[in-house]
Amino acid sequence: MSPQRRSARFWSGAVTAALALTFLGTGQASAADVNNAQNAGFESGLGNWTCSASSGTTVSSPVHSGSAALKATPAGQDDAQCSQTVAVKPGSAYTLSAWVQGGYAFLGVTGTGTTDVSTWTPDSSSWKQLSTSFTTGASTTSVTVYTHGWYGQAAYYADDVSVYGPDGGGGSGGGGPTVPAAPGGLAVSGTTSSSVSLAWNTVSGATGYNVYRDGTKVTAVTGTSATVTGLAAATSYSFQVTATNSAGESAKSGAVTGTTAGSGGGGGGGGTLPKHAVTGYWQNFNNGATVQKISDVSSQYDIIAVAFADATTTPGAVTFTLDSAGLGGYTVDQFKADIKAKQAAGKKVIVSVGGQNGTVSVSDSASATNFANSVYSLMQTYGFDGVDIDLENGLNATYMSQALRALSAKAGSSLIITMAPQTIDMQSTSGSYFQTALNIKDILTVVNMQYYNSGSMLGCDGKVYAQGSVDFLTALACIQLEGGLAPSQVGLGLPASTSAAGSGYVSPTVVNNALDCLTAGTNCGSFKPSKTYPGLRGSMTWSTNWDASAGSSWSASVGAHVHALP
Repeated sequence: MSPQRRSARFWSGAVTAALALTFLGTGQASAADVNNAQNAGFESGLGNWTCSASSGTTVSSPVHSGSAALKATPAGQDDAQCSQTVAVKPGSAYTLSAWVQGGYAFLGVTGTGTTDVSTWTPDSSSWKQLSTSFTTGASTTSVTVYTHGWYGQAAYYADDVSVYGPDGGGGSGGGGPTVPAAPGGLAVSGTTSSSVSLAWNTVSGATGYNVYRDGTKVTAVTGTSATVTGLAAATSYSFQVTATNSAGESAKSGAVTGTTAGSGGGGGGGGTLPKHAVTGYWQNFNNGATVQKISDVSSQYDIIAVAFADATTTPGAVTFTLDSAGLGGYTVDQFKADIKAKQAAGKKVIVSVGGQNGTVSVSDSASATNFANSVYSLMQTYGFDGVDIDLENGLNATYMSQALRALSAKAGSSLIITMAPQTIDMQSTSGSYFQTALNIKDILTVVNMQYYNSGSMLGCDGKVYAQGSVDFLTALACIQLEGGLAPSQVGLGLPASTSAAGSGYVSPTVVNNALDCLTAGTNCGSFKPSKTYPGLRGSMTWSTNWDASAGSSWSASVGAHVHALP
């Protein structure tokens, strides 16, 4: 499941995901600043608010504060939008915020006269603050503030909406921010020979964060992670973070020490992989596709991801059990021997964690350690070359990064790390999947985003592209390429046949055209990237079994094309 937007207005400006939902204002607050929203806490029902169709109502529980909150329920083609026209002063800076809970929730503003902005969060079981900022144009006296949910998703709740800034003449007044608390949970999420990556917990009411190195401020960010660069190799540094908003700056967080790697590190994982590679998932179960042994997998596949490792009762830990009965009596000894044979032929065989029904959770240091130890144990037991992260129910960027670095420390530079996020997971660098990929960029092999079961999404040019087209593949890959991943760390993930996914299958010709567009600027659709990426890693498919069921037409065409790329 991947929500999509109908219009670029829902994503003008940087999107901020669940771990980082604040933006810096463009000006300092003054004593006259007020909350310009009317009936901001829905204490007067839907007064001053207009909701689409019959989607909106007010409820007494749950509420963030006061006695009421908005409840809006998407239905059919109605995304349950509620909006209010708010009086503002021209040429002024405002902070827009709201507390939300429940299903997917979006908050935004239009009619600013400058750049309209928005932010969002996936479904949440507890109240969470969304916040962004905007500046009004020279003649702007009112803006439209809106909330909405997402099609087919659960109802969302909203409360305590704030348009905080100079009094536009029609606001409720008051409600200004107070100095935020010091951030907690500061941790080192990654290092290279010249940088240290940090992550910390969100602070309620903060609109930004300052990062200090050895007591000196070195950068200011709007999310809950940062990478400090320009450092000396094999050197230890002390880091602290503060939270900020228009009321001031918090006290410093507790300090953590980050030590850079020795010189000569970095460059991503992958061992002896070819420049251009094809990844295929191998099914450790029988769901109607061709049942295969590892030895049956086409030689076109350079990376074979064994699907899937399962969660254990120990938090973060995973295990793997070969489905010998479902695979026609395939024994563990045969399985191990086949892995060795593939490796002897220059292939990599890794274990995939997650899948649609995966429940693995790495949410603290202990579970990160358990994850690393258990995956490394599977590598030793079965001979796997690494791990694939395919967690479709969310992941914690801080602790998954910690887990993968711990695994890398055990396995060494030949470790293969791949990821298979959904399209929604890679729309912004502030999303937890994208953050994880960037956090471990120096040891990451490839991200094979799933360009299926998605629907229309935004490309890097801010336009909406329909699933199943060359443009959908190239414009979404462009987000990753422009967002910080190396071309060698980007692959195109597609179904091997119409039976392999609910939607999104395209013919191998479309995949090949997209590869040509990205690497050479040829065979593009209406979208053409501003530059080419000849080092693009290649492509991925679900699955080798469904490919075999379709006569191996996908691997024969796409595999040959990938391997022929210059």
